[in-house]
Amino acid sequence: MADKRIVAVVGSTGSQGGGLARAILDDPHGGFAVRAITRDPDKDKAKALAARGAEVVKADIDDVESLKKAFAGAHGVYGVTNFWEHFSAEKEKAQAQNIADAAKAAGVKHVIWSTLDDTRKFMAADDKRMPMLQEKYRVPHFDAKAEANAFFAGLPVTLLVTSFYWDNLYMFGLAPKKGDDGQYAWAFPMGNAKLAGIAAEDIGKCAYGIFKAGQQYIGKTVGIAGEFLTIDQMGQTLSKNLGLGPVKYNAVDPNVYRSWGFPGADEMGNMFQADRDFAKEMMANRNLDEARRLNPALQTFDQFVTGNKAKIEAAANPAPAPVTT
Repeated sequence: MADKRIVAVVGSTGSQGGGLARAILDDPHGGFAVRAITRDPDKDKAKALAARGAEVVKADIDDVESLKKAFAGAHGVYGVTNFWEHFSAEKEKAQAQNIADAAKAAGVKHVIWSTLDDTRKFMAADDKRMPMLQEKYRVPHFDAKAEANAFFAGLPVTLLVTSFYWDNLYMFGLAPKKGDDGQYAWAFPMGNAKLAGIAAEDIGKCAYGIFKAGQQYIGKTVGIAGEFLTIDQMGQTLSKNLGLGPVKYNAVDPNVYRSWGFPGADEMGNMFQADRDFAKEMMANRNLDEARRLNPALQTFDQFVTGNKAKIEAAANPAPAPVTT
């Protein structure tokens, strides 16, 4: 590892960071080495990275001093936060500030900050189409990340604008479900708009492409996606690859979606509504050709579904809840 440039990967056991860590490990002659940052080095995923040759380091993004130690001597840092652990935009910004401050203290040569669009810029402050959440956000996990971009000013940074994970089909249980009529169906407040989506693993591979390219991406904002697809198009692909029969799409009103009351329903309702109402802007902020240049193995949705068939089928056919008496 001494002759390789070390990339300290925050979230190394998660979706994006894990994808980057594996991309580096899959390219042993690429000149980079993985320092996998995790709160729990005893996790199976952390042990798997260590077994492949990653340096696993314990640190917590809520503890800036631990990050400073973890980033020391690194060439690069990949920074990402997970809103869905705590549902707090303010906490997400505080964690981003810690990553930025630790990267400055360590004097790293290249930081990639995983960010998203500030949806508040798409509409006036008094626009009533969707509620304000957590007092000042439209889509907190988008807006907070975008607001946190400012923390990285003065650093050799690339802002990586990511997209909806197709992995959410099984990670968040968003796959179509079979109804009482035997037909598979799903509901989103997306209308007929196209959704920018990507396989989470490909985010990590694109990030690796940016680290390899180096200087040319410092100071740049790079938006990536795998494909732009309507929910109907996604349903047709699932139907073709999984044998679900025709997948019915219920294009519900965003207010209906927000009213369903599951954890994060208001957040996701606003997110999909922003994706629907501002599809043109969302797609303009992402470049499919750039993503493929960075990651020539970039998957289409069809390829993603084929490669994750068992996981998606399991999510589409969840085990029945146990009967209690």
